[in-house]
Amino acid sequence: MTETRSVTSSAETPTDRAAVRTDEVWKVFLQGPEEVQAVRGVTLVIERGEFVAMAGPSGSGKTTLLNLIGGLTRPTRGHVWVAGHDVAGMSARALAHMRLQQVGFVFQAYNLLPVLTAFENAELPLLMLGVEEGERRKRVHELFERTGLTGLEDRRPGKLSGGQQQRVAIIRAVASRPALVLADEPTANLDSATSASLLEMMEELNRETHTTFVFATHDPQVMERARRLIRLVDGQIDSDDS
Repeated sequence: MTETRSVTSSAETPTDRAAVRTDEVWKVFLQGPEEVQAVRGVTLVIERGEFVAMAGPSGSGKTTLLNLIGGLTRPTRGHVWVAGHDVAGMSARALAHMRLQQVGFVFQAYNLLPVLTAFENAELPLLMLGVEEGERRKRVHELFERTGLTGLEDRRPGKLSGGQQQRVAIIRAVASRPALVLADEPTANLDSATSASLLEMMEELNRETHTTFVFATHDPQVMERARRLIRLVDGQIDSDDS
């Protein structure tokens, strides 16, 4: 599937400091000669400290919208702001810096580096941020203990189950205590008890540090815990319930 060329109209940067704001965002892909409208004119505001789930059937656009918010793909038209930064208008270097400083990602495919151990994967953002070694190790060890991964620190991803890899990916996303965490199906490969434990950890982080969480999910457990549920259908917001 090929992306169409990204074209955005001019827009003023919002004066508010919402965690996320989108304005008439579209994402169109080319699939052979056909256009696929994955996201269609979504306007959305997510305030700082919200705990939000975006739900919908496969193909509803929730993962694409999550990637647009994180700057992993650029809108065909429209604008996305994260903490007042116009994501669509940033250079690749500035965008990478913003993501490192402010955004934690949990990818559906884990995206762990196979040559690194579980611990090294989890601490990588902290290393890139220049966090002192003692503090890095303390944070990551505590998270390994809380997620039931103690003893697996030296294993590489190929020696971990899918659920274990997902837990490492969640640790990597939250260890740097980012302002915004974007999580694509974070509980998809976990049993219900492990899912509940990890969601409790993220809720605690949300309460204590006002970290904003935005999930793309099919999981009823995530939807039930979310304090705001946005349902997408055919690339558009169908309902938005707090």
